[in-house]
Amino acid sequence: MEKLLELLEQDCTMPVSALAAAAGISEDEARAAMKRFEQDRTILGYQAIIDWDRVRKETVTALIEVNVTPQSIDGFDRIAERIYQYDEVESMYLMSGSFDLTVIISGRTLREVAQFVGERLAPIQGVTGTATHFILKKYKEKHLVFRPQDPEEREYIFV
Repeated sequence: MEKLLELLEQDCTMPVSALAAAAGISEDEARAAMKRFEQDRTILGYQAIIDWDRVRKETVTALIEVNVTPQSIDGFDRIAERIYQYDEVESMYLMSGSFDLTVIISGRTLREVAQFVGERLAPIQGVTGTATHFILKKYKEKHLVFRPQDPEEREYIFV
């Protein structure tokens, strides 16, 4: 069943018949496994990965390093839960190394991201420091390569 999960992660739009064939199981087994994985929350959802630059949607994505003082009983979990409740937070990870949490957020402008960090994230009790890094260009995400636009799609400026 691990193969089925790998295939779904690569392309969740594949027909069940193709998923089953590639995983070496019957269609009924594939359907039942998918239903079970959805019910036990092994599969949390299905999502398309969009190259927003191709549709000219202006967004700012930031990776924020967060240092925290862990709570005595809950460790990092209580602070993490407070942070990931915000709609702006797309992804969040507990890290090893020089900072504790990685928070990935998106906003419409640099100012919107800065306001989130300054007004919502930094004041949380237990947060001792942040460092914000803005993503300038995506090359690859979830094993998918963001290809450059074809020459006829590019905008040229002649001076």
